Amino acid sequence: MRAVVVERFTQLPVVTEVPEPTVGPDGVVVRVETTGLCRSDVHGWAGHDPGITLPHVPGHEFVGVIHAAGADVRRFRVGDRVTVPFVCACGRCPECASGNAQVCRDQTQPGFTHWGSFAELVALHDADVNLVPVPDALDGASAALLGCRFATALRGLVHQAALAAGERLLVIGCGGVGQSAIMIGRALRAEVVAVDVDDDALDAARRLGAAHVVNSAGLDEAALLDRIREVAPEGVHVGMDALGLTAAVRVGIRALAIRGRYIQVGLLTSDPAVPMSEVIAKELTIRGSHGMAAADYPDLLALVASGALRPHELVRRRIGLDEVPAALVEMGTGGRARGVTVVDIAPRA
Repeated sequence: MRAVVVERFTQLPVVTEVPEPTVGPDGVVVRVETTGLCRSDVHGWAGHDPGITLPHVPGHEFVGVIHAAGADVRRFRVGDRVTVPFVCACGRCPECASGNAQVCRDQTQPGFTHWGSFAELVALHDADVNLVPVPDALDGASAALLGCRFATALRGLVHQAALAAGERLLVIGCGGVGQSAIMIGRALRAEVVAVDVDDDALDAARRLGAAHVVNSAGLDEAALLDRIREVAPEGVHVGMDALGLTAAVRVGIRALAIRGRYIQVGLLTSDPAVPMSEVIAKELTIRGSHGMAAADYPDLLALVASGALRPHELVRRRIGLDEVPAALVEMGTGGRARGVTVVDIAPRA
């Protein structure tokens, strides 16, 4: 099969023929229809994930059709159209038993713990626990984005922060996850404040439902906080860093109202210094969001089916497998993505 292969970290990957993955007794092999190009893939390509060994095939958010199924798989069959959370659970550990499969202690992650979806075929483990049926009517780009960006944002805002109608939500970073969070905030009838350094990204934030936008280019921490407080004088109820920068973490926490909730979803290359004195004085809550369990996907799919969430609105570019190496390097070396890029590998007729 053809796949995008990273042979050396930070170097241009190659598209080449590699052996097809084999199916385990409880797993499946999926023929990839569409997959997303995500900043998490860039972290893997750059060598930030110690679990990745080379050569490696990235890619972790996708939709496709089951090509082969193991003998122990009971809930799915060859030909079913499916997606998976980017965190695939074991279904056996205490976290899985408590309904928290997204932090499974024995998790696997396609594109990180094993070869991923920048390929014609991808292998998945513990299929009955992790596969999510995808309606035929849902377009491939929308379905692919549910595996990571929308699931991460929805779990963070709904399950972790309990964002409510009428509350103010601050989203720092208007890339794929940030735009997903803005769209979810709008669906929940929150008042969204979006921050980014790029006017095009902020224009997209407005279109997606942000009530206020702030261009942070050239602003230091104090000046940015002043700009946010112009539209949220008493602070925001929920803050989210969807970018993964120390400055964003500090601003997101310091912009909170008393007893506000902060959600970290952006991946950081090093641990930031947190303004803990404000956390104590204002009784703030800081939580992470690490994807979403497959069992929680029906609620997400229902929001998409109702029209409250429209993932296809985020897609600005569709490319083929041969274009992935250059696009991955561009994203990883400072290139500014205009919206979300998806890769069509075996689109449906």
